[in-house]
Amino acid sequence: MRAIVIREPGEPDVLEWTTVPDPAAGPGEVLIEVAASAVNRADVMQRLGFYPPPPGAPPYPGLEVSGRVVEIGDGVAWPRPGDEVCALLAGGGYAERVAVPAAQVLPIPAGVDVVDAAGLPEVASTVWSNVFMLGRLRAGETLLAHGGGSGIGTLAIQLAKARGARVVCTVGSEEKAERCRALGADVAVNYRTGDFVESGPYDVILDLIGAKYLARNVDALAVGGRLMVIGLQGGTKAELDIGKLLRKRALVHPTTLRSRPVEEKAEIVAGVRENVWPLIASGDVRPVIDRRVPMADAARAHELLEESGHVGKILLTV
Repeated sequence: MRAIVIREPGEPDVLEWTTVPDPAAGPGEVLIEVAASAVNRADVMQRLGFYPPPPGAPPYPGLEVSGRVVEIGDGVAWPRPGDEVCALLAGGGYAERVAVPAAQVLPIPAGVDVVDAAGLPEVASTVWSNVFMLGRLRAGETLLAHGGGSGIGTLAIQLAKARGARVVCTVGSEEKAERCRALGADVAVNYRTGDFVESGPYDVILDLIGAKYLARNVDALAVGGRLMVIGLQGGTKAELDIGKLLRKRALVHPTTLRSRPVEEKAEIVAGVRENVWPLIASGDVRPVIDRRVPMADAARAHELLEESGHVGKILLTV
């Protein structure tokens, strides 16, 4: 088969579409013939040499795919060969085929194209596990989603609104603000001209920035608020006012998804299937796809992601 190989850490041109060994479905796994994958910030970090795949994962980038099951390993009751599915991966999605634990596989949601479904597993799992499982966002509370125009942001806005929360997001342009409001955001703050703290306080903050926003995020938390840190685009080290956290009885909880054990991912995926998929089937939540790029042109897709002009997901199609 062919896959995107990272020749060496570097700029997007190090991504090469080339022939690699075929994968096979091991016990408890399924082999998926890939229709599409999606580009995530983690893929860029892997390309740069800062985010290696966990042990046992394929060396190719790609944390989610959609496609058709072509082989199943021992012990797999579902899915079956021929089923159209999407899946959460530890890596290897930028390829024509990928093997994945069956517990991380989801059916294509009703009403969603098989290609567009590639943009759902990673963001849905990230938002569900952080905002709802760990962050415990409830109806009537307020969510702040940083990076409202991102794949994670566009899904978080819709899912939080569908479950009865007030939603504020940060964006870098008025065009993105309009798109986010159309998705259901009550307030969209342009971080270039405004201050998100003023639109708080927030019961849950979903943060992709890290160190740069830490102090202001804590300022913006409500009493009992939960700050979920899932990205480090603004650095890794900052000063934390523990006294302020004590007074607010607040929580700062950094998490990652990729390196979790299969059992934990299976629990998250099951929660997504039970709680998110029905909202997609009803039309209350939809994947937001910015554009589709041929997988052989993965370098261009990475350039587009790093330019940050997109809203929603950038897909790679086989």
